[in-house]
Amino acid sequence: MLTNTGSRTMSVEDNHISDSAKKPHTIDKIVVDAWNNIAPCWPLKNLVAANPLQGLEALDFEFALSQASFYFQQQALPSLMNEINRITIKWCQAFFDEGQATIKMPLREQGLYASWSVLAVFDESLHQNEPAKKNMLINLPANPSHAIEESIEALNIPQHEREEFLTLMLTSLPGWSSFVKYRTEWDYQKNIQTHPVSQLEYLAMRLIMTRLIWPEASDLLHWYKKNKQVSHSLPSQLVDLEKNEQQYRRDLLSKLSQQAFQSQEKKQSQADAQFIFCIDVRSEPFRRALEKQGNYETYGFAGFFGLSVSVCDQISKDMHASCPVLLTPQQKVSENISSHNQSRATIIRKKTLSDTLRRLYQSLKYNFTTPFTLAEMLGPWSGLMMITKTLFPNIFSKCKHVFSYQREKSLNLMPHIDQAADGSGISLADQCAYAESALRLIDLTKNISPLVVICGHKSETKNNAYAAALDCGACGGHPGGANAKILAAILNSHDVRAHLGKQGIQVPAETIFVAAEHNTTTDEVTLYSRHTTDASMMAKLETLQGSLALARQENTAYRSQAMDHCHAKSIMTRSQDWAQTRPEWGLARNAAFVVGPRRLTQDIDLEGRCFLHNYNWLEDKDGALLTTILTAPMVVAQWINTQYLFSTLDNVAFGSGSKVTQNITGKIGIMQGNGSDLMHGLPLQSVNQTDTDSYHQPLRLMTVVFAPRQMISDIIAKQAILQKLFGNGWASIACVDPGDKKSYYLSRHLVWQCSTSLGD
Repeated sequence: MLTNTGSRTMSVEDNHISDSAKKPHTIDKIVVDAWNNIAPCWPLKNLVAANPLQGLEALDFEFALSQASFYFQQQALPSLMNEINRITIKWCQAFFDEGQATIKMPLREQGLYASWSVLAVFDESLHQNEPAKKNMLINLPANPSHAIEESIEALNIPQHEREEFLTLMLTSLPGWSSFVKYRTEWDYQKNIQTHPVSQLEYLAMRLIMTRLIWPEASDLLHWYKKNKQVSHSLPSQLVDLEKNEQQYRRDLLSKLSQQAFQSQEKKQSQADAQFIFCIDVRSEPFRRALEKQGNYETYGFAGFFGLSVSVCDQISKDMHASCPVLLTPQQKVSENISSHNQSRATIIRKKTLSDTLRRLYQSLKYNFTTPFTLAEMLGPWSGLMMITKTLFPNIFSKCKHVFSYQREKSLNLMPHIDQAADGSGISLADQCAYAESALRLIDLTKNISPLVVICGHKSETKNNAYAAALDCGACGGHPGGANAKILAAILNSHDVRAHLGKQGIQVPAETIFVAAEHNTTTDEVTLYSRHTTDASMMAKLETLQGSLALARQENTAYRSQAMDHCHAKSIMTRSQDWAQTRPEWGLARNAAFVVGPRRLTQDIDLEGRCFLHNYNWLEDKDGALLTTILTAPMVVAQWINTQYLFSTLDNVAFGSGSKVTQNITGKIGIMQGNGSDLMHGLPLQSVNQTDTDSYHQPLRLMTVVFAPRQMISDIIAKQAILQKLFGNGWASIACVDPGDKKSYYLSRHLVWQCSTSLGD
């Protein structure tokens, strides 16, 4: 029997264990188990994909869907639960705000529970001026764990149902719960948060509100049990899902198997240039278009290029983690003005003036008394801007670029990779490790061309809250150009090349690594070329620019077919149109993750649906490289896949609804209207062609590896995450075995079966 913390004597049934020794541990364990059902939700500034049912991945996929319909897809909560949610949303908006509110919530630096417990007494919606309730708020326990236990006792929640009740407290407002999950478990800067929060604090606040507003909240358990009996588990969607998956898997494996074992003459001539692209599905059609333009080879590598770094802009002082969220940045790399561009003083002066004007405008806009005066003063100018932005978006964008620091930033900032006195930079040992790992992982250890382009990617959109979701997920929802610059600088280092030579990787002395960035919205590729006086290299770079321009034209025409068959010029306009709800399709229709040499996929039109990661099993005797690929980039791809999957299946519960009716709250997230839960998925426009017709085809991710079955089996046997994803049906894996030249599919029982029996 779990009892209240305090001074009373425990009963004989408690086996004489002290209150402090027994109950805090029990409460903390129940809280942890309840939070395990919640998936994280990243803020808008670094929005990355996540499986909204990540907390249920320990369950079979089908059963998890049933549980999800019970927890997350209830159409109507009890009215008092809705009232509790409404007040919780109000306080969460105030506490987590990152600059939208004119007046900041006081005492935030003390943490959520400490600040809220002081201020809650002033919220009449909580106590309705009833003395008993006000007195309770005044005398709240200082420890949130004690507050949780006290509230559970007061609400008369039975011992065996307490975990379930706490789970319902979280799942009845899943958006904000998911954001707290991110802040407490995934935010790499959580140790320096100006307004910290813990999972105990959030639950304590929820339970105290419940105790005040709905003293009979134990009825919530009965309400959910009743609804669970009639909960819908998406049976029709499951049937369609499995049918579509079987057909897609058969077709893809058939194409890859035929391609893998066709006799191919080994290419004798060295490629004029080699390109390393992100594995992102949007790179696949662009790579095909580029390879047609000349003697070029392309490689696929997760777009952070193996660099576990955070990047700091030394002018703006902005810093972000530029690596997958599965990793914690190990080094900080500063970007600063390149000495080959315009003077540092000129750019800093422009940036300072720009920041000053922006801060002034924001302060006037959100002040109590000045918005109307501001509108009167800037009305004519704002009206002209609105007309130009709406009717002539390209012209407006060109004019803005004349005065835009962002344009200068993309051209001028370069990384300083060597270690500095302030601890930033990367040690030579780490540079060597990054370089060797990157080249071995994609099998670029021989026949290295004189010109190697490392190409990150970004998107370009206007007035788009989901802009980060279109950038590089491997870079934590940021553009990948910075990582490309860092790796290029490392590989151009004489000391690093000397180390690589000792490890058997000979980089020709004349080889230059050049960083680039692919704009996935416009298909423009920007080369951050090294300044060189070598006439031959300058000619190669010029030729390369021409090839990239031709590839851009071809791929834009290809992409335009999926964008409502619009004219290619319209693709460019979409990136500048502030009213455009669908600037590009992003990673919609993603379906597979292919691991193997480029020849496996080079002559196949994969329709921009596959993540492509280069890999050579012959150079991976112990399976370490494949283990890295399957447990890092493949897992990120699975998160992306499930985000699109569930945002399509139920855009209200797992997506974020239409962009037309959305509002930004606290600069951290999206809500529908002015008082909904925090929406934590993709908008309708990212997955649907119309309000009713979907564009994304819901399929679970299939991974295809060109390697021996036994090697893959040995890796899965050692990796719990792979056993969970493949064994529980959240993703699948197939093998094109170079040994017997057959393709196989791994069943849910982790047993290989010939691919011809798929669906039997």
